[in-house]
Amino acid sequence: MEQLVALNPYNPDILPELESYVHEQVISQMYSLDANLCLLRLYQFEPGRLNIHVVSRILVKALMALPASDFNLCMFLIPERLQLEEPFLTLATLAHFLETARFREFWDEAARNRDILEVVPGFEQAIQGYAIHVLSLTYQRLPRHVLAEAINVEGLSLDKYLDHQVKSNGWSLERVHGGQVLVVLPPNEHNHPVLKKNATDSIPLEHVAKLFPVLT
Repeated sequence: MEQLVALNPYNPDILPELESYVHEQVISQMYSLDANLCLLRLYQFEPGRLNIHVVSRILVKALMALPASDFNLCMFLIPERLQLEEPFLTLATLAHFLETARFREFWDEAARNRDILEVVPGFEQAIQGYAIHVLSLTYQRLPRHVLAEAINVEGLSLDKYLDHQVKSNGWSLERVHGGQVLVVLPPNEHNHPVLKKNATDSIPLEHVAKLFPVLT
């Protein structure tokens, strides 16, 4: 499909193949941003052939690619009048909640729009992965309930989730005064700034030496 897109990026004759490919991406849980952008561009030239259901699936797949900017790239190719209509307005709202880390509001809105989202397998897991990514940029340790809200998992399901993360991804659990459980995330350059390499360390000495005549 990538070769077809590369050779015929503005050929409306490939519209049916690209639409079928979107359905294939949904069923097989694969993803091709280039093919989807190509389809959206062709819809711009052939607005009468725009398939709302296909575009909706493209946007859901783009949400699943966060923190990449795929969703915004796709929305840019959708006519403004359609962006103010459903289901695009709801999807834009969901994207805003995710981009601003308002996860509770996201999951509440998602629950009200299952008909849009549940047709794309793997959506919930992809968003949970994004939520963990966002949390790991900020937290070294976080209360269990904060994690539960971000990934929309509670009770025994959360216990199983945490057990898997502890065994497979280097997480740990820490019980503090009062019985509260903290989730300890693996260190990275964002939640442990000491791991971030000083930018000046990467400047070769000979480059610094060349500045001396200028400074003096």
